[in-house]
Amino acid sequence: MKFKCLVFFISLCFLSATSKGQVSNGDVDDLITIHTDYGNIKILLFEDTPIHKENFIKLAKSGVYDHIIFHRVIDNFMIQTGDYATRNKPIDYSPSVIQGTIPAEIKPHHKHVPGAVGAARYGGAENPEKRSSGTQFYIIQNCNGAPHLDGKYTVFGQVMSGFEVVDKIASQPVNERNRPIEEIRITVDVEKVKKADVEKFYNFTY
Repeated sequence: MKFKCLVFFISLCFLSATSKGQVSNGDVDDLITIHTDYGNIKILLFEDTPIHKENFIKLAKSGVYDHIIFHRVIDNFMIQTGDYATRNKPIDYSPSVIQGTIPAEIKPHHKHVPGAVGAARYGGAENPEKRSSGTQFYIIQNCNGAPHLDGKYTVFGQVMSGFEVVDKIASQPVNERNRPIEEIRITVDVEKVKKADVEKFYNFTY
């Protein structure tokens, strides 16, 4: 099943924290846009996973995620990116911005629902603390979610729009290692938006 089973009527042209009037920092949030050749994916990061949120925004603003690919794609499951070694442009950021791993922030109320954004990690005995990769993340594509991952990986965000883009990427032909035959590169932007607009246009509750 695909994300087309989910219907969203969202227009991002109304979302802007730079509109007239004073807005305090507590009234705004960071909206993430992942740009691809198949369209854009909009993501919000959870406030109760602050380590992951801060790390992701730092990486995005530094340009670490620009010009890398979705390197692991499994249809009816998830799409994964964040491997900075797949970059096809000269590095224009300080390598010191990248952390090897970060502490887990696994919350029982953050499930692997459709569109969940989770942190990849090493498994097994080599990572008993379930520490997350410092850069790599995945997006759940299956309409039924991936409940078998709950409690095992940190879920730190949610797709707000662009589910059809996730579907398109997931449906691309892959090799024996689940890497898309055609390179699907991304760039990532971070935009300040009003929380009130997020709640209104995304039916999201803080």
